[in-house]
Amino acid sequence: MDKKIRVLIAKVGLDGHDRGAKVVAAALRDAGMEVIYSGLRKTPEMVVEAALQEDVDAIGVSILSGAHMTVFPRIKKLLNERGMFDVLLFGGGIIPQQDIEQLKVLGCGEIFTPGASTDTIVQYVRKWSTENMIST
Repeated sequence: MDKKIRVLIAKVGLDGHDRGAKVVAAALRDAGMEVIYSGLRKTPEMVVEAALQEDVDAIGVSILSGAHMTVFPRIKKLLNERGMFDVLLFGGGIIPQQDIEQLKVLGCGEIFTPGASTDTIVQYVRKWSTENMIST
């Protein structure tokens, strides 16, 4: 039997707007994935610890606060320090295109901006997981 894809959806920092994160979490769940929602105001350390404890395949970070160039690199660094090189870090929010390119260079996956369809996000996570996971 194939392993279900496990995804942590996280809100980091003081950003209190979580509607988008909840919509993405519901779409991933409806697509058959196991989804853990972090709740609001988490630190990068809390996110990585939850990802480790929950044995997730992917972390999706929703950020609207403008702190994306601090948050994503910090989470990626913490993942690497824990040896979690096989965990996809992707995200969404109001992030300028030039910053998206920089985040990808740092090892982040896709960054979805407002208007991205949930189908596109589901397909992305599924495709990445299929290409990077070993079925058990």
